[in-house]
Amino acid sequence: AEYMGISNPVNSTVPIVAERLKKAGVYNPRRLFGVTTLDVLRANTFVAENQNLNPAELDVTVIGGHAGTTILPLLSQIRGASFTEAEIKALTHRIQFGGDEVVKAKDGAGSATLSMAVAGARFTHSLLRAASGEAGVVECTFVESSVASTPFFSSRVTLGPQGAEMVHGLGKLSAFEQAGYDSMIGDLKSQIQKGVEFARKF
Repeated sequence: AEYMGISNPVNSTVPIVAERLKKAGVYNPRRLFGVTTLDVLRANTFVAENQNLNPAELDVTVIGGHAGTTILPLLSQIRGASFTEAEIKALTHRIQFGGDEVVKAKDGAGSATLSMAVAGARFTHSLLRAASGEAGVVECTFVESSVASTPFFSSRVTLGPQGAEMVHGLGKLSAFEQAGYDSMIGDLKSQIQKGVEFARKF
């Protein structure tokens, strides 16, 4: 079975699920995923608007976690795109806090439920494509890995019949992205640990 954590706070709920599966003796880190696809979809949309591109043709790499500043889009790795420093700062903040923008637009009457549904559907479809044997299916997802100093981290992952086939490295980060990484990694680690400690109470 594949397990997908999409309920917030993903940075904590995925570690909770991992601990519960460990207790049941059925934990397989290759089959547990935190769905961060919404961050990618937002990045694709906002970058496309900025660069006058088709969002369907973009696949922005978004690393870290799935809350606020732990969401780190790697805009420097988008081939053919060019941003000013001000645009990078503004786009990064908008991608990180896009959910707040939706709540404000709805005047407190709801959140980003439809876009989250699209994100969940896309990731589920990708898992099914990979499970059926399609090669080269890659998504950003929050999984157990060693690419960062935290036990869980979102990065590009190649999916396959056995779940997470390969966790990709982060590649070269710009100075702005490295600063964002350094600033958020402690918070991400704390949020993961909160989930672990909560799960171990039961």
